[in-house]
Amino acid sequence: MYDPRSSTRDVLFISKATPGDDEFALWLAPRLEAEGYAVYADIIRLDPGSRWRKELTATLQNRAIKMLLCCNDNSLAAHGVQEEIAIAEDLAKELKDPNFIIPMRLAEFKKLFGIGGLQYIDFGNWAGGLSDLLEYLADAGIPRDTSAISISPHWEQYRRRQAIPIKQEPELLTSNWLRVMEMPEAIRYYEPTGAVDHAVMIKFCRSFKYHAEPYLRGFFSFAEPHVVNEEFASVAAFTVTQEINTLAFLRDGWPEKSLRSREASNFVQSIFRRAWENTCRSLGLLSFEYSQHPGFHVSRDHARIGQLIPWGTQGEKRSSMLRNKAKGHVWHFGVTALPALWPFPHFKLKMRVLFSEIAAEEAGLVIDDKKKQHRLRRSVCKGWRNKQWHGRLRAFLELICGDYSAIALRVGENAHIRLESMPMLFTSPVTTDLPDQIDDDEDEIDASTLTGTPEGDDEEDAS
Repeated sequence: MYDPRSSTRDVLFISKATPGDDEFALWLAPRLEAEGYAVYADIIRLDPGSRWRKELTATLQNRAIKMLLCCNDNSLAAHGVQEEIAIAEDLAKELKDPNFIIPMRLAEFKKLFGIGGLQYIDFGNWAGGLSDLLEYLADAGIPRDTSAISISPHWEQYRRRQAIPIKQEPELLTSNWLRVMEMPEAIRYYEPTGAVDHAVMIKFCRSFKYHAEPYLRGFFSFAEPHVVNEEFASVAAFTVTQEINTLAFLRDGWPEKSLRSREASNFVQSIFRRAWENTCRSLGLLSFEYSQHPGFHVSRDHARIGQLIPWGTQGEKRSSMLRNKAKGHVWHFGVTALPALWPFPHFKLKMRVLFSEIAAEEAGLVIDDKKKQHRLRRSVCKGWRNKQWHGRLRAFLELICGDYSAIALRVGENAHIRLESMPMLFTSPVTTDLPDQIDDDEDEIDASTLTGTPEGDDEEDAS
């Protein structure tokens, strides 16, 4: 909890607009405190006027170790937020920390000079954003104290004034993480038994169906030796010169060959990512290249327009749409999956929506105009609530699992990476009453975006 008497630089300073970002700050701050972090937002203030502003500025200048910046156009236009950004930019230089400001994307926003090049954390889904933020803070080594966790009473006091109380009861949060249940026990390092054209070897590594990562004269792979020699027969004969326990490889690297753990992790993550992408392609999912990584979307081969796809465990049976018509186009739900290894191996899922033209009452060509795709996402998806995004994600995962209880990514003839088919759940020790709850029966009733009766023309830009 924030202690104004302390002189230690250990505070996560939430820069926000009042009152526009208050609900979000009241949701985020106690959850960060529940993880042992010291948090400050302008909701914690002694009294109005100059004394409060002086305390806020002093906290940012002298106590903050990171500034968490609420990003949407209204917040970034606020005079107080712009003042805090200016102070934070000076602090970033003084502390030699180019990542002192952590943008939190609450909605689409125009880039602002000074923070335009910073990588934001996406809070389009609050629970997913929180898990990403906690991972980032842990990676950055931000100090926290879990020995005596304390939730500031100021959050609840402010909520009482606003008639939105904090409830002292746990809240179950659904993340966007899929845990890796199983991976091959060992990774193999293959070297040629004779001369080899290195450039040709690298080319074959990139196209190898079971994935291989070049290093020095050879490459790493989980694939079996007979498979490797069949696939690489025109390149050279290869033999396994080292088998390394996968977990030890991630933890220690390969000291004998000067391979550090970070490089080893990058190799494994690359194999994981390519295994996911190959699996999605083999299932016939619609691939689309986004700015950094491809997304894989449900096509007509998997679901009809407007079809409800069942999902859920016993006693939780629900259904959600993964394709439908809206605003004169067809939308396809999809996912980009990025592997991560901390604090344990998992895949982070980024939900995507792709739009196609309508042709003969079905999806035609995918729209190749990025600006139009962006406008359609803003207008069509703005009415989707967290529960609807969650339902679509669960239905998507059920679809790619088929009759199996896990997602199997093949990395060898008999070697797999197995993922849990249900996103991980996290429990927060406190909860808040926020207007983001809808009845189960309301999941699929937004007429303008979900039922195939669009309103407005296809060029509408929701701002």
